[in-house]
Amino acid sequence: MPTESIVVLDFGSQYSQLIVRRLREAGVYSELLPFYAETAAVQALNPRGVILSGGPASVYAEGAPQMPAWVIESGLPVLGICYGMQLIAHTLDGSVEASTKREFGPAEITIDHPESPLFAALDLQQRVWMSHGDKLTKMPSSFHPIAHSANSPYAAMGDEERRWYGLQFHPEVVHTPHGRELIRNFAYRVCGCEGGWTAEAIAEQAITRIHEQVGGGRVICGLSGGVDSAVAAALIGRAVGEQLTCIFVDTGLLRLGEAEQVIETFRNNLHIPLIAVNAAEEFLSALEGVSDPEAKRKIIGEKFIRIFEREAESLGDVQFLAQGTLYPDVIESTAADRNVAAKIKTHHNVGGLPEKMNLKLVEPLRYLFKDEVRAVGLELGLPESWIWRHPFPGPGLAVRILGPITHERAETLRRADAIFLEELRNFGLEREVQQAFAVLLPVQSVGVMGDYRTYADVIALRAVTTEDFMTADWARLPADLLQRAANRIVNEVREVNRVVYDITSKPPATIEWE
Repeated sequence: MPTESIVVLDFGSQYSQLIVRRLREAGVYSELLPFYAETAAVQALNPRGVILSGGPASVYAEGAPQMPAWVIESGLPVLGICYGMQLIAHTLDGSVEASTKREFGPAEITIDHPESPLFAALDLQQRVWMSHGDKLTKMPSSFHPIAHSANSPYAAMGDEERRWYGLQFHPEVVHTPHGRELIRNFAYRVCGCEGGWTAEAIAEQAITRIHEQVGGGRVICGLSGGVDSAVAAALIGRAVGEQLTCIFVDTGLLRLGEAEQVIETFRNNLHIPLIAVNAAEEFLSALEGVSDPEAKRKIIGEKFIRIFEREAESLGDVQFLAQGTLYPDVIESTAADRNVAAKIKTHHNVGGLPEKMNLKLVEPLRYLFKDEVRAVGLELGLPESWIWRHPFPGPGLAVRILGPITHERAETLRRADAIFLEELRNFGLEREVQQAFAVLLPVQSVGVMGDYRTYADVIALRAVTTEDFMTADWARLPADLLQRAANRIVNEVREVNRVVYDITSKPPATIEWE
């Protein structure tokens, strides 16, 4: 149980997880709970304050999420963001109406009351990110305006005596440059938090939870070769020691040389018991003729579980399966409430599991962000070369081969992907981008090589920069790098005669293509 926290109530915003992230970055523990969370679940977190997230609904619409009674009765400080601000007004004696001029994008606000603890040490002019269709037309009687913009006379409002505040903009997104400071002000200056959420604290809490869940049971952990499963394995190893056995499954859909690297690292460097299973033929046979990405995930998830169960039987009495599911995996795969937030996709670690399993899941990273996972990995002594590996999806190359999967197509993509990553390293940019990979498209194009006309595959290269993987921008890689990678791919991978570069951000696209 944390000594202090700030609870974020989710009203359906796709940015809700970012609020939690910003608080944790500030050293304050936070969890995201659905707006209808039971009072007991909130009290268990020892909250010092509450943040009401944004959301897609209109507060005055029938069936719209409403303010929980316990928030009003708690006496805790409250910060409402966008929908959360409108909900404060609607719940008290203010008014919210549909705006004739919607605001989506950057805006400039002027702070009218710089003495407010929420805006302490911030400039009077601030660039922020707006995203709202409704607007506040009347503040609750106990509130006063703190900031305004050209289109929002109440860009921020506050009731200092009650310690309740509202923001019409989103401080949690990177497009609000000083949003971190604002959220930090709320945590420390308004809520009186003391901090203490560090990599060491995260690791200690995770180890305690694992020990409580597993007890004397045996655990198998599926390794993918990525940082998430490696950190999960390290945490579980610390918690239960010899009760853990790791299983690495070669699906035939891994990056070039990855199987050998994983086996060597875990057996020789990390000294974690490891069973290596070569199941390439099993996976490729099961995926034969399958093009639908969701079907691929389901087949791969089912196959993984059955292999783990098979291996567990050979080990004796195993009750638990561990995997490296992260917070963004969860938010993109499920909604806090199916009537509030939209499901984006079935994620590789979440949506692909069969309904019936003989093993219980252990997910020590389920409520952590990627940067927290890396910090914990370093705290546990994992090699930096592993900590900074680019993320790799659980289904592997299956979701980067658009269309049907064959051994030949997998090998084509594997070699092209290896060339791209090698050139990133050659240019010293592997750490400058957070994820980079190649995609094999389900089309062929005409080309000319020497005196011959060719009709061959197309490879798309993808590289993104991101802080949290919730949003991402395409990486502005040097033209020389892209040219060299493209030239090498078409010359060294004979099945490819054309290379393109993906310059789409997230949103509207996702990072992966499938």
